[in-house]
Amino acid sequence: MDSKHRCGWCTSDQIYIDYHDFEWGQAVHDDRHLFEMLILEGAQAGLSWITVLKKRNNYLLAFDNFDAKKISQYDEAKIEELLQNPGIIRNKLKINSTIINAKCFLAIQKEFGSFDTYIWKFVNHKTIKNTWKSYRDAPTRTPESDAMSKDLLKRGFKFVGSTICYAYMQAVGMVIDHEENCFLAKK
Repeated sequence: MDSKHRCGWCTSDQIYIDYHDFEWGQAVHDDRHLFEMLILEGAQAGLSWITVLKKRNNYLLAFDNFDAKKISQYDEAKIEELLQNPGIIRNKLKINSTIINAKCFLAIQKEFGSFDTYIWKFVNHKTIKNTWKSYRDAPTRTPESDAMSKDLLKRGFKFVGSTICYAYMQAVGMVIDHEENCFLAKK
């Protein structure tokens, strides 16, 4: 058993430990991964993050490795297939939103050259590093997540409220919210 001190939200479940240690708060600039995390954060709405993490590999398979071009072409037959897939969250609104979001994502890539260029503008292309005594002290939304949410919604995205956007910002390293005594806070 390792003795590293981690953020309080990180349980002893290995999938959570790996996510915390190797992914959460790490700056992401790869469009495919940025799209994946946006979809997974939206899938989490009303659920726990561990639920989504445990289904992540199934999502990768079911949604063509989060290839936005392929997803944007999904038809009713594919939606029905996804609704029958026990490996993902079978919520029709969330599945439909993935297809809508793929189309919106592609439009942003076309307009800005990359989704990375677009999304990181909400933090002036620099990670915001916070220091919190406890993860409970971190906000669930900020002016930056409010602005991101408002703009994404205006562009037609679904499941991108400010709270989801803030969790997304944490997930892709736009914001670092490790607790001050977490071993990763010192990096």
